[in-house]
Amino acid sequence: MHTESPVPAPAPVPARPVVHERTLDGFGTVRLVPLDPVADLDTVHGWVSDERARYWGMVGRSREEVRETYEFVESLTTHHAFLVLLDGEPVALHQTYEPAADPVGACYEVRPGDFGVHLLIGPADGGERRGFTGSLLTVLIGHAFGDPAVRRIVVEPDIRNEKAVARMVRAGFVLGPEIDKPEKRARLAFLPRPAADAG
Repeated sequence: MHTESPVPAPAPVPARPVVHERTLDGFGTVRLVPLDPVADLDTVHGWVSDERARYWGMVGRSREEVRETYEFVESLTTHHAFLVLLDGEPVALHQTYEPAADPVGACYEVRPGDFGVHLLIGPADGGERRGFTGSLLTVLIGHAFGDPAVRRIVVEPDIRNEKAVARMVRAGFVLGPEIDKPEKRARLAFLPRPAADAG
């Protein structure tokens, strides 16, 4: 008699330094930890390979290509990748970068204190919860502005990703111009540091 093997449970995220942590009432505890290109490969490759992540630009990449991409990011001092955990479970991939050291810096006038971010929500059930993305953005914006040197957050979603553009506007970002990058036509958007924190 043939019996199917049980599907293995996701491997727990190994202990690693917590870069940022915040608990939101009714949502949970969100932690930001450095991405491990090897330990997190199964999770991240599954996310970036999914058709829903097509605007991330990595659909069709092999496991080795994804690992090499994030090993390269890990080697940089200007770009960083993080795994976002909600109550200990991986729910998103978050990347930060210095626009002056990124191709986007050739597309607009970079200001001192500009800080670029990318966010990919994993295909977990929680992603369908009302307010899920907004809650994560609240935490990630708090992480960015936790550095007093950051004066303005910069995002550049693909212009075809209307949902992401609208999400940024709801979060308070001000839309900027459309720009052409080698891999996409994007829409710049900016979130200045709140006036109360600018002093």
